[in-house]
Amino acid sequence: MNLPFKKKRKINSEIEPYEIFLDSKNLPDFDMQQFEGFIEKPIGKHNISFIGVCFVLVAIVFSWKLSILQIKKGEAYFSKSESNSLEKNPLFANRGIIYDRNKIELAWNVFGDKDEFPNRAYISDPGFSHILGYVSYPSKDKSGDYWQAEFIGRDGIEKQYNDALRGVNGAVLIETDVKGVTQSASTINPPIHGENITLSIDARLQKKLYESIASTVSAASFKGGTGVIMDISNGEVVALTNYPEYDSSVLSMGDDSKKINGYIHDSRKVFLNRAISGLYAPGSIVKPFVALGALNEKVIDSKTQILSTGSISVPNPYFPDKESVFNDWKAHGWVDLKEAIAVSSDVYFYEIGGGYKSQKGLGIMNIGKYTRFFGLDVETNIDLPGESTGSIPSPEWKIKHFDGDPWRVGDTYNTAIGQYGFQVTPIEMVRGIAALANNGVLVSPHVVENTFLPISQKINIDPSYFKIVKEGMRQTVTAGTATILNVPYVKIAAKTGTAQTGNRNQYMNSSVVGFFPYENPRYAFIILLDGASSKNTISASTTMRSMLDFMSTGTPEYFAISKQ
Repeated sequence: MNLPFKKKRKINSEIEPYEIFLDSKNLPDFDMQQFEGFIEKPIGKHNISFIGVCFVLVAIVFSWKLSILQIKKGEAYFSKSESNSLEKNPLFANRGIIYDRNKIELAWNVFGDKDEFPNRAYISDPGFSHILGYVSYPSKDKSGDYWQAEFIGRDGIEKQYNDALRGVNGAVLIETDVKGVTQSASTINPPIHGENITLSIDARLQKKLYESIASTVSAASFKGGTGVIMDISNGEVVALTNYPEYDSSVLSMGDDSKKINGYIHDSRKVFLNRAISGLYAPGSIVKPFVALGALNEKVIDSKTQILSTGSISVPNPYFPDKESVFNDWKAHGWVDLKEAIAVSSDVYFYEIGGGYKSQKGLGIMNIGKYTRFFGLDVETNIDLPGESTGSIPSPEWKIKHFDGDPWRVGDTYNTAIGQYGFQVTPIEMVRGIAALANNGVLVSPHVVENTFLPISQKINIDPSYFKIVKEGMRQTVTAGTATILNVPYVKIAAKTGTAQTGNRNQYMNSSVVGFFPYENPRYAFIILLDGASSKNTISASTTMRSMLDFMSTGTPEYFAISKQ
């Protein structure tokens, strides 16, 4: 019988006892967590070989790629890494928009497709440049880096409120290649856009006031002029303009050198904001303040009459055998205070200012005191840059400016009629007239709407004296030097002034101040034109008449009499 073939067991091979028992008890319901029925099986040689081959292949591929990057193309990639650059560039904030009181845009932003920042645009109507100002744009150096990374206001509202208008720039991280081509860009922080600002200015009045001034200046060959209209209750300026003016867009762009050089060399002082920075001899427009002082100090009363024969004479301290003559602009005869204001009698104000014979005078110190009460020679702090402050002559002033020469009565005479070294800014004067119109409340002028400013001062003068002086200013319009303003649609109170200037008095400034409506005043105004020939016969009142005619149909709401 042939036995079945049996495989010979290896000599050193043994069967372990656990192999036998496990085989017989390896049931599927054994607890695997207790290692019951678990068989450890060694990893096969084929698996080990396969894994080894994989590792070898990965190493080969990695080495091949590394050799390409570092050896074959290493120089190219090194050059590329050197050429690409990261730059932190500004992300420009939008500058705030400037509106007039009726929400008409006066200054805004214009965006171009390829511009990194918007251009600043301004209203095309004339008369706004000194109010709005201009800006300088962000600028790069020759390397293309921004040395000025923001807009900077250079004049007007753009300068005064630059911090609010400009906002805060953001930043963007830009990667560029060697050719300057942007590879990627990511915003680090977004910009905070500037605040919008609403002015108290009425664009309709602003434009017309400028055009009226320009027309009179051209007709009478003045060098320039300015005008202001202001709310007497809160100091809001509804119009403030200057002629001539510059173009805000031209100065902001800065690339029209011909025009800019023309502005710089223009003898008419194009850059001067005459309303707040111009200093002028006021002439007779100071007489209402001198009158109030004389009434309050009991120098005169409303019935006091003085005879004007055309001049007065006093002893000449330098030539005892001669007299110093102080002329009136004409002989007015006997006039009381209201008539003296209406016809602008110089002799009347010489005598109540400096005294003459039996007529007591207010005196130079009191003239200074009362004119300062009304804000002359006092900064108004209007919210525009570059305000100047006027000056009122005094004995100390004369000693300083005239090499120790003492004060004389003739100096008081000339000061009382707004001449000699008397200088004011138009904004000071319109504030003074507003305080006269509202019976002694000195408000703070401002051009941004809803600006809360405290009352600067309450002038302690009897209201009856204000009434007398205002009646004299009304009489100026009905029967005096400003009858051109006697219009049917609104009652105006005014005072005119003419001041001689130049080394030989060859030039003259013409001005008119006042308020309306007379019955219940709401607005004060000033028009001042400078530098015409002394023979000129056209006055600032002509400009104001043109303005009033426009307002009667274009903006009649300004003539409405408020109900109190």
